[in-house]
Amino acid sequence: MPPVFSSRTRRDLAVRHQINERTHGQPQFRGSGLVVWPHDTEQAVLFQRKGGGKLFVSPDYNQSMEQQREMTMKRIGYLLDCGVFEGWLTGKGVESELRKFSFLEVIGMFDHSLAIKIGVHFFLWGGAVQFFGTKRHHEKWLKDTENYKVKGCFAMTELGHGSNVRGIETITTYDSNTGEFVINTPCESAQKYWIGGAANHATHTIVFSQLNIDGKNQGVHAFIAQIRDSDGNVCPNIRISDCGHKIGLNGVDNGRIWFDNVRIPRENLLNSVADVSLDGKYLSAITDPDQRFAAFLAPLTSGRVTIAAAAIYSSKISLAIAIRYSLTRRAFSVSPNGPEVLLLDYPSHQRRLLPLLAKTYAMSFAENYLKMLYVKRTPELIKTIHVVSSAFKATLTWHNMRTLQECREACGGQGLKTENRVGHLKSEYDVQSTFEGDNNVLMQQVSKALLAEYVAAKKRNKPFNGLGLDHMNKSCPVIPSKPTSSTLRSVEFQTNIFCLRERDLLNRFAAEVSQHQGQGESKEHALIVSYQLAEDLGRAFSDRAILQTILEAETTLSAGPLKNILGLLRSMYTLITLEEDAAFLRYGYLSTDTAAAVRKEVAKLCSELRPHALALVSSFGIPDAFLSPIAFNWVDANSWSSVQD
Repeated sequence: MPPVFSSRTRRDLAVRHQINERTHGQPQFRGSGLVVWPHDTEQAVLFQRKGGGKLFVSPDYNQSMEQQREMTMKRIGYLLDCGVFEGWLTGKGVESELRKFSFLEVIGMFDHSLAIKIGVHFFLWGGAVQFFGTKRHHEKWLKDTENYKVKGCFAMTELGHGSNVRGIETITTYDSNTGEFVINTPCESAQKYWIGGAANHATHTIVFSQLNIDGKNQGVHAFIAQIRDSDGNVCPNIRISDCGHKIGLNGVDNGRIWFDNVRIPRENLLNSVADVSLDGKYLSAITDPDQRFAAFLAPLTSGRVTIAAAAIYSSKISLAIAIRYSLTRRAFSVSPNGPEVLLLDYPSHQRRLLPLLAKTYAMSFAENYLKMLYVKRTPELIKTIHVVSSAFKATLTWHNMRTLQECREACGGQGLKTENRVGHLKSEYDVQSTFEGDNNVLMQQVSKALLAEYVAAKKRNKPFNGLGLDHMNKSCPVIPSKPTSSTLRSVEFQTNIFCLRERDLLNRFAAEVSQHQGQGESKEHALIVSYQLAEDLGRAFSDRAILQTILEAETTLSAGPLKNILGLLRSMYTLITLEEDAAFLRYGYLSTDTAAAVRKEVAKLCSELRPHALALVSSFGIPDAFLSPIAFNWVDANSWSSVQD
């Protein structure tokens, strides 16, 4: 006898059917280089799993750490055989770089471990050879890196030094008798730590080390060292240990490396910034050690660019899952014997998810801007890229972790199931807050860079011209004391309030640092004790820069529904930032009455965005297979028949 459904259940099933059909069946990933065909047996084993009557692609997290690592390498081997990595390091031009970014983003949607493993090999190891090296390194290493004859890793972080690269303790000296560099780990805190690829697979590494020439420390330099032979045996005078099981990313073999007076050829110094002659003379066109150190680190911004992009895709996945679930899941009724209410029809549920959705849209524009800034980089843009990538990497990864937590809770018990992705993504992406630079340290770097621009402009008595600070040249914005709803949603108000916060905090930060220095404190100590203003200023810079990218996107649209929706998202992003950042009240940019008006406006925006929720998450373009069973027919996904599959 067929099951009997109530009229409400039939309506819910119809909505679930609509959600299932929204993206029109099973995905094909031709544009990304990864094509999933059900009849491809090898690919099915490597990338596919079934769930809830649909096809989903996801790693099997029930596997042991060792199995996950082995599977990561098998997936890389499959992609290599498909020719995916051709031209990743030897190709030229903006299109080539964007294609590489695009593929890494798609891979990251499938498996963070796979994306990180590929990213370490190509962006860190390969990028270091590409940017720190010269022609001799390019000819010897780049093609072999593309085809994985060389498997690279990147040994910068040490047990005792992570963000403070300048303080690393590994020492390299030059032996002029043999024409070799000698790399040594002088103490336990100097062991290279968290080195992705080192524990099992890497054959070579980039070693960041202090360079000692004739007893003089020339600062941090980068060297190529072989750590395994072609058979996978660890090389002499090198010790490697596994970092062990982690809360996520167990498909990446993070390891620790000790160098016991390891000798490498003189040519293995990556010498685009500095070199050592055969007779042991240190050579560099950059005489200032600070500038030389900055030149060494400048090319490494690609890591922050890819991390920011991955964070936003993770947010998109979790929001797509949580919002789709909330459009079919019902709970409680508002009247006796009345129908239960859809989760997303509760104002409180809208308030949990829709501001995060708006922020994700805003940060998606910001991430695209950062990507284009990077691929079109020029020497004049190096400082801007460093500051913007630092700010966006921190802001976007913090946002991602908050989004994942809220979406996990919004999915209730279903959010705990690994197959539903959201809960597991939390542990997979948690590391983003600290790798490629601790977020708090990165934000301090942003504030220091803004302070340097401020001091330089005042010293020259010239207008601000860089890092988006040109608004400092204009008169101070005036914020209305009793803004109306239309005022709160206006571009003028939103731009003014963000610029007012940034300029005031920059003035306050400069004044506080100057005051400490005037009392005889060093600049370094003055910056340390002014950390609270530095934190507020870093966030102000990032928020204003993100808003600017939305406004630029809006200018490309003609008047119509799409522009109206983007205006709602922009207003939600701005107003939720006003509500959540205490700095607006702390420093008096908003009155308590205005803050209350902002809060009411956020609630209105939630109700106005509610009808567009499904369209907005569908517009992310995330293929069905990258989502999870509860994003579709969650009843079928948990039915008795699904247990029998």
